[in-house]
Amino acid sequence: MRTVYVNGEYLPENEAKISIFDRGFLMADGVYEVTSVLDGKLIDFAGHAARLARSLDALDMPHPTVMPELIDIHRALVRMNGIEEGMIYLQITRGAPGDRDFAFPDPETTTPTVVLFTQNKPGLAASPAAQKGIRVISIADQRWARRDIKTVQLLYPSMGKMMAKAAGVDDAWMVEDGMVTEGTSNNAYIVKGNTIITRHLGSEILHGITRAAVLRFAREAQMQVEERSFSIAEAQGADEAFITSASTFVMPVVEVDGVAVGAGVPGALARRLREIYLEESRKVAV
Repeated sequence: MRTVYVNGEYLPENEAKISIFDRGFLMADGVYEVTSVLDGKLIDFAGHAARLARSLDALDMPHPTVMPELIDIHRALVRMNGIEEGMIYLQITRGAPGDRDFAFPDPETTTPTVVLFTQNKPGLAASPAAQKGIRVISIADQRWARRDIKTVQLLYPSMGKMMAKAAGVDDAWMVEDGMVTEGTSNNAYIVKGNTIITRHLGSEILHGITRAAVLRFAREAQMQVEERSFSIAEAQGADEAFITSASTFVMPVVEVDGVAVGAGVPGALARRLREIYLEESRKVAV
C-alpha cells in the first residue's frame, strides 16, 4: 500500500481524506505538477517547482507554507514507496472554506490543500511505445483560454483521450483556428529536414518543462528549432513528428489522422533526442 502526503502528514493511501468542501473538488480550483523519477531521482524538479509557483500566482492562490519543503517531501515519498522509475503527482488547491461559494475564500482563514502521491512505473524510460511510435488523431481544441496555467480542470483532455481510444489510436492533437495547439497531455512537434517545429509559447499551450529541456538540448546538438504554429496537413507531410511530456519524455509520432508521417516509423531525430534527453536529465537529477 502506498504512503501518500496530505497536508503535512504521511499516511497510508486508504487513510487519506480531503473535505467535501475542498475547492479542488467543487470548482477545479487547483493546480498540479507531475515529476518523473528515474533511478530513484527527480527529473527536472526545479522547472516543475518554478512552474507550480507561476500557476499559483496566475490564479492569485496563496503559496502553501510547505513550498520550500516540497523537494524533501518528494524525496521522502520516493524512499517510502521504493520508487526507482515512476512519477510523483502534486496537487495544491485553494483549500476547504467550509461551504460552497463561487467567491474565493479569505486566504487568512482558509489554507491551501496540499496532496502528493507516487505512481510506480517500472520500464518508464524503456517504453515499448517509443520503439514503435504512437498514432494520433486531430480534435477541436475546446479548452478554456488559459492553458498556460497547469490547472486540475482536465475534463476536455480526458475526453480527447477517450476520442483517441474510440478511434483505435494512442492520443489526440488539438486544433484551433486550423493550427495544432498541443496534445491532450503533451506538447506537439514536427520535423522537416533538420528543423524541429513546435508551437510558440503563449496562453494557448502549456509551457512544458520537458519541452524547454528538449529544445535546449536540440540547440546544443546543432539542430534547428522553429517555434511557430503548424497545421495537420503540414504534420502529415513532415519527415517526423513527436511529443514531449514529463511522463513520455520524447515519444515519436508515426501517424496523424490515418496518414503515415515520413516512413511511418520513429524517425532518427526523435530517437536521438530521446536518448539525449534521458542521458542529460539523469546527469542532473536530484
